[in-house]
Amino acid sequence: MNNTYKNPVCEGADPFILLHDGTYYLYSTNSRDGYRVFTSDDMGTWTDRGYCLKAEDVKGDRGFWAPEITVRDGKFYMVYIANEHLGIAVADNPLGPFKQEEKKWLNEVNEIDGHFFVDDDGTTYLYFVRFDGGNVLWVAKMNDDLLSYDESTAKFLFRAEDEWELKDCSVVEGPFVLKHNGKYYLTYSANHTRCEDYAIGCAISDSPMGPFKKVDYNPILKKNDKVNGTGHHSFTTSKDGKELVCVYHSRPGRITNCPRETCIDRAEFVKDPNGGDDILVIHGPTTDVQKAFAE
Repeated sequence: MNNTYKNPVCEGADPFILLHDGTYYLYSTNSRDGYRVFTSDDMGTWTDRGYCLKAEDVKGDRGFWAPEITVRDGKFYMVYIANEHLGIAVADNPLGPFKQEEKKWLNEVNEIDGHFFVDDDGTTYLYFVRFDGGNVLWVAKMNDDLLSYDESTAKFLFRAEDEWELKDCSVVEGPFVLKHNGKYYLTYSANHTRCEDYAIGCAISDSPMGPFKKVDYNPILKKNDKVNGTGHHSFTTSKDGKELVCVYHSRPGRITNCPRETCIDRAEFVKDPNGGDDILVIHGPTTDVQKAFAE
């Protein structure tokens, strides 16, 4: 276990970290024919544990992007992307193997970037992207089996409209929700991932189904003189729950899109001096040596 770390921590795009039983599990876009999973005790040093999902075990044969996990009753549910569609695969262990008993898509409509959010009452929502003149954000309630969502609840949320969101093309994607002080903070990425101005924004609502209002301090994470293409993120916490952590991909020192690399920085909510909703701050992107998350 290391006391320090430095970004980037490993290769991989669209990263998601699961903290389970004292171990961090990192899932990302990292293989052509499925996903490999990495583990760590401190989020600084990562060990490749091999494939957790293989194409042969699920529907789809290409474009395996942006996996995310939720846990219920000892089962691990992965929303994955292949062939620009979403599917759900299940495993008994965070290392996998994640499989589908019935190989099928969540929807025959093209959708990507699935994100599970479980509210305090146990209701699970799925946030995702559809293609409609660009990438746009939607939400729906998951059914009790967590293998499908209720299409009757599916709702459009918003598209790219602000100046900072339109540096490349009309894209909002990579949704991730945090609940704080009764408010729902929907964070997302805007611009194309190939763009150096790929960045993270935030919108707030009183309901997980919206409507969401974009904050006036967007973007909350953007490029600097050393790192660009900062986006498609997720959040986790330190083991003691005291620190909020953002994991995202970037292109340090590069002008090409690949390989994208996984970075980790601290985040927090701070009081709005004007009395509004607390402000979500991501302390990055960084390239300096930092204290690791061993506790």
